[in-house]
Amino acid sequence: MSDISDQVLDTVATGSYHAPHDILGPHRRADGSWVIRARRPMASSVTAVADDGTEIPLEHVRAGIWEGQSPAQPRAYELVATYEGGADYRVDDPYRHLPTLGDVDRYLIAEGRHEQLWQALGAHVRHYDAVSGVSFAVWAPNARAVRVVGDFNAWDGQGHALRSLGSSGVWELFVPGLTAGTVYKYEILTRHGGWILKADPMAQRAEVPPATGSVVTESAYSWGDEEWMAARAGRDVLSQPMSTYELHLGSWRPGLGYRDAAEPLIAYLTETGYTHVEFLPLAEHPFGGSWGYQVSGYYAPTSRFGSPDDLRYLIDRLHQGGFGVIMDWVPGHFPKDAFALARFDGDPLYEHPDPRRGEHKDWGTLIFDYGRNEVRNFLVANALYWFEEFHVDGLRVDAVASMLYLDYSREPGEWEPNIYGGRENLEAIRFLQEVNATAYKRYPGIAMIAEESTSYPGVTAPTSAGGLGFGLKWNMGWMNDSLEYIKRDPMYRGHHEGELSFSFVYAFSEHFVLPISHDEVVHGKGTLFTRMPGDHWQKLANTRAFLAYMWGHPGKQLLFMGQDFGQLSEWSEGRGLDWWMLDQPPHRQLLDFVAALNRVYRENSPLWARDSDGSAFRRLGAPTWNPNVIAFARDDDRGNTVVVICNFSGVPLHDYALDLPAGGAWRELFNSDAESYGGSGVGNFGTVHADDNGRATLVLPPLGVLWLGRPA
Repeated sequence: MSDISDQVLDTVATGSYHAPHDILGPHRRADGSWVIRARRPMASSVTAVADDGTEIPLEHVRAGIWEGQSPAQPRAYELVATYEGGADYRVDDPYRHLPTLGDVDRYLIAEGRHEQLWQALGAHVRHYDAVSGVSFAVWAPNARAVRVVGDFNAWDGQGHALRSLGSSGVWELFVPGLTAGTVYKYEILTRHGGWILKADPMAQRAEVPPATGSVVTESAYSWGDEEWMAARAGRDVLSQPMSTYELHLGSWRPGLGYRDAAEPLIAYLTETGYTHVEFLPLAEHPFGGSWGYQVSGYYAPTSRFGSPDDLRYLIDRLHQGGFGVIMDWVPGHFPKDAFALARFDGDPLYEHPDPRRGEHKDWGTLIFDYGRNEVRNFLVANALYWFEEFHVDGLRVDAVASMLYLDYSREPGEWEPNIYGGRENLEAIRFLQEVNATAYKRYPGIAMIAEESTSYPGVTAPTSAGGLGFGLKWNMGWMNDSLEYIKRDPMYRGHHEGELSFSFVYAFSEHFVLPISHDEVVHGKGTLFTRMPGDHWQKLANTRAFLAYMWGHPGKQLLFMGQDFGQLSEWSEGRGLDWWMLDQPPHRQLLDFVAALNRVYRENSPLWARDSDGSAFRRLGAPTWNPNVIAFARDDDRGNTVVVICNFSGVPLHDYALDLPAGGAWRELFNSDAESYGGSGVGNFGTVHADDNGRATLVLPPLGVLWLGRPA
């Protein structure tokens, strides 16, 4: 008879014992003999059959636990269970296998320094001890027991309890015979005594919402972007052209999946001349209306559009087409859905336990506990995962401001100061510094981009100098001020020139992206086109002028889909863009204008080579000041210069005197008022001449922008 207590056997039988491998499987006794135990409830007989054919009969002990003696250490074996009225059931014993996580993995997880965490935790198809199967590993330090359930065991986990790997808080089990495509979840016995059902935080694939199961996946993708990746490693994003097309995949062209979208998207980007595409978050999320900003599966590309390898194909093809890929990333908060991260093992785990720091009032979400090693590791490794496994070229980090400040959207008394009495979230700052430093160390040439709306200093300063270490920061101040200016009637713009020119004061304090993003074309704000004053022609002219000013301004550019052809309707994730508008010549001309804008931008390095260098920028003046005219010059490091002249009044300005940086002939590189773009055709016949002192007399088109160029 077994020397295991009835209480332990009963607990093992129900799959609620924390160390099932200590009881089940093969074990050596004090006298040198061996015993095999197995859980096979309702079986009429159980036999262990070794790979050499040796049979070891097991006897029923208690509650479906069977035990058999072996004079020697059992070789690899399978369990054969016979049931009355049914066929024999033969399977490899999960409990005869050693842990699939080593000591180094567990040490790095506990220290929060496992940079390839996704290879240790989660579900993985493995060939282990000459047996194929799936290893499961999950971090749940507060759990009393963990079981894996799925379609392979009729969602009854009593026979597939994981073992606790000690103080690491990790639970592990290797299940022979399982394959990619297996749907599973974890059943967790909380320390409060109840069972809860959870999706795998490290799952690399999930069921298509509204289903919430995790799916075992295995990549068979072979990349073809070697040239792109090699060139990327030698590039500095700051000194390269960067014109980004932001899109929401589900509503760009509804019905297209990752693979289906590849060729149409490449064709569109080729036609319009953008250098990069930025996807709203593609990590799995339960509610489509969140646009992907409330993530439930940080390591799982959303299954709405296909498999993880389908996404790899899309990114690979974009690289082969010459386009960089940026993805929005959301480490600031996560939803409260019961199947996902919230109170994962029955207690606050990924979220901060103090509601003053762990709950987001505005969004009804939970905030990560950045001070916990394992949580910080989960997020840092997640950023690296997208670079490593999907070859993305950049992550745009959402809602950084909400992470930096403990009092973000909180009234006095609703937040707790840091250890120094300040409002800064020191743990979040440390996390941001770590993820940026680690990403840039491992993947040269990538971009970490902050959506940060405050004046927090040093967002793009290196971590070695105390900065956050981002490569770029969205210029939210520019966005707000310039949109306020451009929506005004030209008659009144002269009184608000500062809204447009104030950005020059701080344009070089950080490395900036100038965004007109999805947030600016929803919730009653209208579209970029409908913001513009005047009749239809004037709206188009204002749009062209604004975009030409934006592309000429220091910083990289980002434009949300639909704005480049004058979308009339506000964006909605529930329907596609109004592509039919391209059948109307004025809107077709606007798209042609954006394509030309991108082409001329890329061809003229003064517009991008020294975006963050204040010495490469200067305002230009005139003998008589006109508040509706904004003019400035930009240089590259080879002595080439581009002058940007904006006339935001509604009338042409003839004989306008302007002091250019040098005398001689200046070529008109671009005119937003050209007839080919739907403009009035006012200009300077392709050339502007300045005297020896740089004084020139120009014609400035109404609601128009000129770019003048002069080589070194």
